[in-house]
Amino acid sequence: MKRLYFSLSIISAYLLMTGCDRPNETNNKDSINEHLIVATLYHQQAAEMKALTYQAYNIARCRLDEKLKGTDNPAGLAIVLDIDETVLDNSPYEAKTILENISYPEGWDEWMNLANADALPGAVDFLNYANQHGVGIFYITNRKEKYRKQTMKNLLEKGFPQAVNEHLLLRTDESSKEKRRNLVSENHEIFLLLGDNLSDFDMIFDKKNSGEREATVKKLRDEFGKKFIILPNTMYGDWLGAIYDYDHSLDNQQKLENYKQNLRGF
Repeated sequence: MKRLYFSLSIISAYLLMTGCDRPNETNNKDSINEHLIVATLYHQQAAEMKALTYQAYNIARCRLDEKLKGTDNPAGLAIVLDIDETVLDNSPYEAKTILENISYPEGWDEWMNLANADALPGAVDFLNYANQHGVGIFYITNRKEKYRKQTMKNLLEKGFPQAVNEHLLLRTDESSKEKRRNLVSENHEIFLLLGDNLSDFDMIFDKKNSGEREATVKKLRDEFGKKFIILPNTMYGDWLGAIYDYDHSLDNQQKLENYKQNLRGF
């Protein structure tokens, strides 16, 4: 009996030791997009997020009303908007990447084909108001051309006006939106731009590092709330890319290290 007890004790000790040496597989599986959890929850659960979006579109309506008072040709005016995280909510895709431990572009085709992203608060009401006054509405997005049909379907089913081919400018050969904004400017006066990314407003923000972006925002500070209306996006964007120098070859762990290195503590 003593010999059996001694043998069992050795086996138990070995199992405990080997168990301690093994990595926690569950934690490893859950860690790849862990940095997105709070950011995505903010978009989905925070009433403050909805308030900010309503606020943005309320300001946009004020700017529109001011502009309409000074023109007798509203058809010559244009509002330019981004789509993702500006008029449509893609946070369910971000949630999927967390819950299923995947990274973009995995699962993106599936999300696009559903064409069922919800409208952000205030967006539909504002754009229908602009449409009723005869103002041109142009959606400039970096979604790829292959998603045109799905994007139009999603916009139309959520009640967005002017969601037609001529007013939907998708990404072609480059991510910069400057050429597409210039196309709109050929026949319209763009007096208002809405987006969640600084590059939605002007090419001066394209591919700039964090310091340059901050300096340019300060330089153009009078345009925000006037011509540029920005919406919150804590999940992704050039603000994150600027932290790791837009090096998309980095894996999530390497990006996470860059994020930590850029934190300001005390």
